Amino acid sequence: MPRIVAMADTHNQHVGLAVPEGDVLIHAGDLTGRGSLPELEQVADWLRSLPHPHKVVVAGNHDFALQRNPVAARALFHGLTFLEDSEATLAGLRIWGSPWQPWFYDWAFNLRRGAEIDAKWKLIPEGVDVLITHGPPLGFGDLVDRGEKVGCEDLLRHLSRVKPRLHLFGHIHEDRGEWQLGPTRVVNCTTSEGELPVTVIDLP
Repeated sequence: MPRIVAMADTHNQHVGLAVPEGDVLIHAGDLTGRGSLPELEQVADWLRSLPHPHKVVVAGNHDFALQRNPVAARALFHGLTFLEDSEATLAGLRIWGSPWQPWFYDWAFNLRRGAEIDAKWKLIPEGVDVLITHGPPLGFGDLVDRGEKVGCEDLLRHLSRVKPRLHLFGHIHEDRGEWQLGPTRVVNCTTSEGELPVTVIDLP
């Protein structure tokens, strides 16, 4: 039974964060405040210092250099598993990671709703055990303070196609929690800049 330790939205506030032990450590994006190379380097060094045997990173909308300067930025994550519309098998789990979200102001990894973002979700293969995205599907962990649900309708549709055992994301600080969608545990694992605890999931 792999133990997954998951976080998102640390925004440079990772120092002092209590990180439980586990088999796979996952960061679902927004590691930084503005996504500069020095910021990313600091977070990558911190992640490498943690004892978990497997560590997976997906970018978020604050992590600009991973989109604007991907070669230099990704090189900072040596020794970690960085996923961008790609898959890795770790601790016996097929894990797919993707950073995109429906257009959100002028941040990184924005795509228009509809065909543009749907093309990214079509890449997710069936049979994946763990799906990591930065943003939520529509109706799950996506309720913002103004009372609007801002998740992605196309991502929700592909969840029903892929049927992963676990879907992890962050992005929406106000709506952390866990839900069940058919066979899929849907989890907003935001730590909201260190104000909320790291999520631990024992995946049967």
